[in-house]
Amino acid sequence: MSTGHTHALPSERKEKSLWIALALTGSFLLAEVAAGIVFNSLALISDAAHMFTDAAALAIALAAMRIARRPADAKRTYGYYRFEILAAAFNALLLFGVAAYILYEGWQRLREPAQVQSNGMLAVAVLGLIVNLISMRMLQGGKDESLNVKGAYLEVWSDMLGSIGVFGAALVIRFTGWVWVDAAVAVAIGLWVLPRTWLLLKESLNVLLEGVPDGIDFDTLTASIQAVPGVTGLHDLHVWALTSGKASMTVHIVHSPEVRPSDLLQTVKELLADQFNIFHTTLQLETVACEHGADGCNFVDHRH
Repeated sequence: MSTGHTHALPSERKEKSLWIALALTGSFLLAEVAAGIVFNSLALISDAAHMFTDAAALAIALAAMRIARRPADAKRTYGYYRFEILAAAFNALLLFGVAAYILYEGWQRLREPAQVQSNGMLAVAVLGLIVNLISMRMLQGGKDESLNVKGAYLEVWSDMLGSIGVFGAALVIRFTGWVWVDAAVAVAIGLWVLPRTWLLLKESLNVLLEGVPDGIDFDTLTASIQAVPGVTGLHDLHVWALTSGKASMTVHIVHSPEVRPSDLLQTVKELLADQFNIFHTTLQLETVACEHGADGCNFVDHRH
């Protein structure tokens, strides 16, 4: 027996926010690359590299949202929601690559510091900080609902820290002449990004591997269903997520013969929705537990 369900499409508000953030980020990216070359600042180039991943992340997030809107068909009965998770995983891998490059270049610069034009760094850092703050504001509302948007948000967040770092480095170089600070800031940005990137990749892989979604305790879920009056056991319980915020579950529930299946079904559905925010479910009700064979749980004897 299966519950009715509806797959909600990504909101237009999220998409509009992504478009605005992409326009701001893409425009500033070109200016920052030119400034990093002209002013010979690794910190600026580091920030520009992060800005590039920001733009790529936003573009990928938008593309994933468009693809996810495609309706389910005969080949993909769940639709295309997983494209958002693939986009989040790709963004995480992209961030790992950028961080590795910055760490390498930063180490090289620390060994052989280069002259840096602090005034130009300062102006570009301030402008970059403004762009990042606006972009973060646009993405903040959707970051907790979508790993795809969260990936883009983390990209912009890390770049905002980069702008702050560039700003601080420019001030230090301006008043002390310590040009090595430029490379030190670049390395610090790379080190800060790595653990957060790993968390994003870990969450994305958990969805792709159909792991239990974050926020759902498997043992608590099992105990809650077993505690429903009339339930005598359960098996083949599986819970996973199609994409961020879209948990799905299947389970075989064994119940006493006196219980009306329709009443039990409604009770369990309400429990899952209210306590665990699970709406997409397939519940099989049994008075006798089905037998487990090589081909799974069934009532049919395939030996003949």
